[in-house]
Amino acid sequence: MVDVRTSKRQEPARTHLRRTGRILVVDDHAASREAMADILRRAGHEVQACGSAAEAIDLLARSFWDVVVTDLNMPGMSGLDLVRHIEKLQISTRVIMVTAYATVASAVEAMRHGAFDYIEKPFDAGQLERLVAEALRHNQVLRPAETASPAGTQQNMPVLVGSSRPMQELRRRIEQVAATSETVLILGESGTGKELVARLIHYLSPRATGPFVSVNCPALSAHLMESELFGHEKGAFTGADSDRMGRFELAHKGSLLLDEITEIDTALQAKLLRVLQERAFERVGSSRTLHVDVRVLATTNRDLEKEIAEGRFRQDLYYRLAVLPIYIPPLRERKEDIPDLIAHFQKRCAERLGRPVPELDESALNRLMEHDWPGNVRELENLVTRVCVLTTEDRVTADQIGRWLPASPTSLRPVGIPVGISLQDMERYLIEATLEKFDGHREKTAKALGIGVRTLTEKLRQYGYPPRAKRLSRAD
Repeated sequence: MVDVRTSKRQEPARTHLRRTGRILVVDDHAASREAMADILRRAGHEVQACGSAAEAIDLLARSFWDVVVTDLNMPGMSGLDLVRHIEKLQISTRVIMVTAYATVASAVEAMRHGAFDYIEKPFDAGQLERLVAEALRHNQVLRPAETASPAGTQQNMPVLVGSSRPMQELRRRIEQVAATSETVLILGESGTGKELVARLIHYLSPRATGPFVSVNCPALSAHLMESELFGHEKGAFTGADSDRMGRFELAHKGSLLLDEITEIDTALQAKLLRVLQERAFERVGSSRTLHVDVRVLATTNRDLEKEIAEGRFRQDLYYRLAVLPIYIPPLRERKEDIPDLIAHFQKRCAERLGRPVPELDESALNRLMEHDWPGNVRELENLVTRVCVLTTEDRVTADQIGRWLPASPTSLRPVGIPVGISLQDMERYLIEATLEKFDGHREKTAKALGIGVRTLTEKLRQYGYPPRAKRLSRAD
């Protein structure tokens, strides 16, 4: 029997995520089953209880449950068998295992098969509430498409969109690292969502109720960066007319994001290394050592090996940062996520604008799928926003999308070019094909090719085209 101890109710962590959900309680012991169900109903959840894993499987087949709380030892099909069944069918629910001390090993085995966590008997009401709340938060943040969001949910809630294999792997890695307090280095091209991943790690970590503090490293000079990170004492430098806390102090008991950390001056990198090693530092102008409890998350879009080789980044700092590296794939490597991302951005635009937004027809979607997205998800979001705001029609075609979509290397890739063609002829072919694509518009052609209009004009002159020709007819 579950020993449900009376305790002062603890208020769940205040986050912008939904705090209640649909919970299924599975236990063959009626008193324990009803006790757990009553605790969760009092916490505001919609709860249904059943007495066997077989009943639970039937309920899972008929409707979605955010969290399943199941006893481990039950006659017939055990809680571990239920977890394996859920894993096999890829049901997107979180499972919490209820176990006695003697069966903790079996609970750990259940976690290997996808169980979220386990709770040992005896436990009190607060423990069960907190664990269910944590499971709900993980489910909503990492599997947003499968969980309902109530009206009024904030638009800036950290959400990963996409079900491609790279995104599934990214979600698994985020879950793995979020549970720890180790330093994380997030790698990826500009626009892939590195800051979003950092926020997810924070919100899914035990530090979620603590502060999340971000520093945009490229925006600050070396002098300002030191003061920004570590704070300063009054009179430390001209303009320091009062004491000021730095970002490390502000992030105490929480997480600190160093965005684009490779932009930090090499002299300051040595001081940062010490903070990562000792969690101690001094404010600018002070000799008093301060100690903080901060988890550091860092991002970069640079090739760190190249930065180290060229002396712009300390190798020892890299090793200290890259305890848990996470790589975010560019959008071109997960194009199957584009339709889901478009739908997500359209929904957000409709909420912001307070009106319906135009739909993309099949030709427009195909055009977007062909684009290589050098600006990644940020570029796609900007394009969808532009379409939603500026388009007056109900549906958008490929031709309309083409007005805002720059030519990509994929769309300009020549077909049927014979092997052995000279680079000079290949260059000419590419220039002529691009000019034809833009109907002779030289500025658009030059922009697509990444060259200046003067350079393009000179190339065309060499090919025999008149200076102001709109069409590809060579001068005799």
